This record gives sequence, structure tokens and C-alpha cells, in this order.
Amino acid sequence: MEYSRGSRVHRFKMIISLLGALLLGALIVTACIPPAAPGPFYYPRITLEGDASTSATIGWSTLEEPGPDQRLYFGTEDHGEDFARYPHSRSIDRANSVMGMNNAFVRLENLRPGTIYHFVIASPRNVSRRYFFRTSPGDESERLSIIAGGDSRTNRKPRQNANLLVGKLRPDFVLFGGDMTEDGGEAEWKQWLQDWQLTVPGDGRITPVVLARGNHERDDQILSDLFAVPPNAYYAVSAGRNLLRAYTLNSEFPIAGSQTEWLRAELAKDSGVTWKVAQYHRPMRPLIRKKPEGETMYRSWAPLFHQFGMDAVFESDAHTVKATWPLRPDTGPGSEDGFIRDDRAGTLYLGEGTWGAPLRKPDDLRGWVRNSDSFNHFNWLFVSSHEMEIRTINVDNAEEVEALTEAGRFGMPRKLRVWAPAHGDVIRLAR
Repeated sequence: MEYSRGSRVHRFKMIISLLGALLLGALIVTACIPPAAPGPFYYPRITLEGDASTSATIGWSTLEEPGPDQRLYFGTEDHGEDFARYPHSRSIDRANSVMGMNNAFVRLENLRPGTIYHFVIASPRNVSRRYFFRTSPGDESERLSIIAGGDSRTNRKPRQNANLLVGKLRPDFVLFGGDMTEDGGEAEWKQWLQDWQLTVPGDGRITPVVLARGNHERDDQILSDLFAVPPNAYYAVSAGRNLLRAYTLNSEFPIAGSQTEWLRAELAKDSGVTWKVAQYHRPMRPLIRKKPEGETMYRSWAPLFHQFGMDAVFESDAHTVKATWPLRPDTGPGSEDGFIRDDRAGTLYLGEGTWGAPLRKPDDLRGWVRNSDSFNHFNWLFVSSHEMEIRTINVDNAEEVEALTEAGRFGMPRKLRVWAPAHGDVIRLAR
């Protein structure tokens, strides 16, 4: 049968129209399908307290009711999801139901330093995928890789970028300075935990996190319920035996009194530690005028930092980028707002929290500020017995950055955006 040119055009238009209708219908049907439910064991996370070389707390959320038949199976050899082949297992230490999730935690101790542990979560009904984590080195001869930042509460894309970079850079752990969510509600916490899974690359490596409380966390209890953070949310973590000690402080808890006395006692007994760092949420001297000065923190903590040789402090809350020169508290000639530069015995103050929070331009600069700017970032530290290197990483191109391997995690991946201000792209502290 022959068709005229006009008939062929008409038929072609009918076919295109039909295909368009079918495509639109498919899109409507797809949009109506609810997102897939998480697996029976989901949102795995690992937190640290005490000795990161020999202990870790593994947490997860579960569609099952947490009970004695739900166990963590683990060992130093990878047996995939064949949980019966793992030589060790632990039952749940603690569980709760908050934010619309059942949450369970297992505390592991007496682990081998500098060792990869593989694990699965299993019950008679279900088994998780296989994950793994690495304990920190057991002595000062090996290096540490640490990421420090905070304030992920508002803008999801930069938060996801930063999380993705964590998975690509494979640090020993993350120091996170608070303000995970905006209002601390159920939907936001689920979204935050979902986004945190971007820190887990395809091979299942989980990076432990050390969390501080921010002013957008409703109370200390939520950090305990979702991450097993200790009561009052101030505590310390050691890595590499005496190589490094990290002190997490709580700027939302009374500063003077029991918290400062705890800090004083911890610093006094840690005289043999090579490197000391601290994190808390609100800055002592924010670079944003609208933010109040942290006078109580300054009076309580700054003198202790100087007395006991704190090397670096990581602050958040102001949503800007900051690196100071080494500072000591001083109100005499040459000082400014209670600090003076001291390259021999001072403390670096870095921050101030742009893991996804709204960016602000610094408008309250002091002479002792080394560099400042405004972009989504975190700090990346390499720590050895003789040197600490600190780089500030712009996270916006995370998808382009080369992923490091486990063996090559102290390398510089291609396309990583390292901030290079006037005074250099690396801050180096020497021993």
C-alpha cells in the first residue's frame, strides 16, 4: 500500500504523540511509587570514645525490634555476608526507639591496633551487607589522617559533597563540630543519617565519627540516643597510643565547673601526648559580628589550652572559613581581643563550620587571623610523630575528585581543591 507524504507525516505525529503519552504515564506511575524501604539493618555508623586503637562503638537502625537474637558478627578476615564464618559475635549492648527508628549499639573493646575489621549484622531472619572499619595505629610510628568540620544542617548538596569526600579520602576518623540538622526533628535526622551513608564507599568502609553538640541539637540526649555519645557530650579520644589526644567539649553545657575541671584533669594527665587537639561548636572569637564572643569559654578554656600545649582547636557555628596564627591568651601590649600571636607556644584556631550551613562572609577580622574566606569546606589533617599538616578542602567538586585506595590514603587525589590563600595551602606544625 502506498501513502502520500502527508499521510506519512500524519502517522509520524501520531506515533510521537502516543510515545509522549506513554512516557508521561510512566513518569506519573513512577512518581507515585514510594521510595524503597531501607534494609532490615540500615544507617550503620561508628563512633569513638577512649582508645581508637582498641575500641569502637558500632550502631545501626533496624526495622526489626532489637533483641537478643540480633547480633554483630566480626573478624579480621572478610567472609562477606556469611556471618557464621566470623570468629566473634556480640549481642546488642543498648537499644532505643527515637526519631521513628529502632537504634542498636554494640561496644567493641580489646581490638587489635591498626587492623581492618569486617562485620555484618544478622538475626534469624535477616543479614546486612558486609562492612569494615580500621582501628587507629597502636604507636607513634604511623601516621593519622583526620577530617575536622561541622555545621551540616541546612543545605543538602554541600553536605552530601562533604560526606562523599570523606568516603573518598578514607580518614581514620572525622571530628564533627555539631549542628547536624536545622530543627532536630525526625525527618531531618533520618535525612542526615541517610546522607551520612555517602561516607561509605562501594567497598563498605565505615569512617568513625567523633561528635560534638551544637546549638541546633535540642539536647545532649539525642547524641546519646543516635550515636552513643557519652552523657553531657564531653569526652576524649586517643589514637596512636601517645601520638594524638582529641578532646570534645560541649559549648551548650555549662562551661565553668565540672566540664572545665574535667578538661583540666585530662590535660594534666596527658603530658606525654605528642599532639593535642580539641573541638567544640561555638567559637571563642567568631569572625562574624552578629555572633557573640565566647567570653566564658575564653576565660575557662583558653588558659588551659596554653598551659598544657593544645596544638589546634576546631570551632564551628559562624559558617565561615578561618585559620589563625598560633595564639596565646594575652591582654597586654600587642594583643587584640584577648589573644596575641605566639609561634613558639601558641594554639591554632580553625573553623568555623561550613559543611552545608548557610555561608557567611567574615566581617570581624583581627590581626592574628592568618587566612579567612567563605566556602563549603572541612579541614584535613595528616599527623605524624614529627609533624602535623593541615589543609582546608573546598568540597564543592566532590564528584570529580579521585577516590584514594586504602593503601594510598595519605596521597593527594587528583582534582582535590585545596585552599591556597596568601600564606600557603598547608599549615605545618613541627615537633
